[in-house]
Amino acid sequence: MQHLAARWKALWNPDRYHGWGKSRNYFEGWYFKIVSPCERHAFALIPGISMDEQGQQHAFIQRLDGKACTSAYHEFTAADFTPRADRFEVRLGNNLFATDQLEIALPELSGQLIFKGTTPWPSALGAPGIMGWYSFVPFMECYHGIVSLHHKLKGQLSVYGEPVDFTGGIGYIEKDWGRSFPSSWIWMQTNHLAQTEGACLMASVARIPWLGSHFPGFLAGLRLEGRLWAFTTYNNARLKVHLDEPSRTVQLVLKRRGAVLEINAQQRGGTGTLAAPISGAMAGKVNESLQSVIHVRLQEGQTTLYEGEGRHAGLEVAGSVAKELV
Repeated sequence: MQHLAARWKALWNPDRYHGWGKSRNYFEGWYFKIVSPCERHAFALIPGISMDEQGQQHAFIQRLDGKACTSAYHEFTAADFTPRADRFEVRLGNNLFATDQLEIALPELSGQLIFKGTTPWPSALGAPGIMGWYSFVPFMECYHGIVSLHHKLKGQLSVYGEPVDFTGGIGYIEKDWGRSFPSSWIWMQTNHLAQTEGACLMASVARIPWLGSHFPGFLAGLRLEGRLWAFTTYNNARLKVHLDEPSRTVQLVLKRRGAVLEINAQQRGGTGTLAAPISGAMAGKVNESLQSVIHVRLQEGQTTLYEGEGRHAGLEVAGSVAKELV
């Protein structure tokens, strides 16, 4: 009964832990992106829990260094993973991850950061977070949540033994939970859009299994001057995808109610390899870049509301995208 109550409350609060009472074929993980104010340091940290089909469990913290293009997988026992039920806060050994802070104690990265001005995806009646009413569908293979689209960092970290001040830097937090990542997907994100303070972009497209068939589901949000422009499957937006593999470029064109969002993301620099869940086990692999560049244009009617380029962009193109999503 206690687990049912915690899972019910988490349904309305996507940032919280959803795996109460789960013992197999389940994963849950949060994605923390941090970029220093000097922009010489960009990291992604992914704490999570893995439960495979046989019930073997372990916890983990993945670390992606976006500048060095290296990654690491730090494994913990499942007993080290201790989430709270009343808010998003997860302890993993000597590490802490929460909505408003993180404490990290890895050999290559350690210290504490405080998050100021966190910006969750807005919720509405019947739509708790970025997935809208799909949040209530019980058979989805993967669910997605946005903890904070944009926030400022305060604090210092030891990075490979050297002190780095992250105060004034920018952060982002999202999460996933369920059984498996999709068979193919595109994901991109940036908090460093030119010419405007506090602007950010997140977009993803994925192959969604549905009642014996499948469809390309998508979620995209551009936040400008305090307003969120949302383009999603469930709010009746339309999407076109173009993939140019030789130039490592992805183009998304999204339309809704007279507004058009054009996104051109190009992978630059190298990538780091992250583990991805398959039936709860962290058995898959995905290459992620934190050096990509995203060109964004938002139009409403004949008026261009914004046009600019996003730096330090995360970009993933995984699976048979050309066959399943284009």
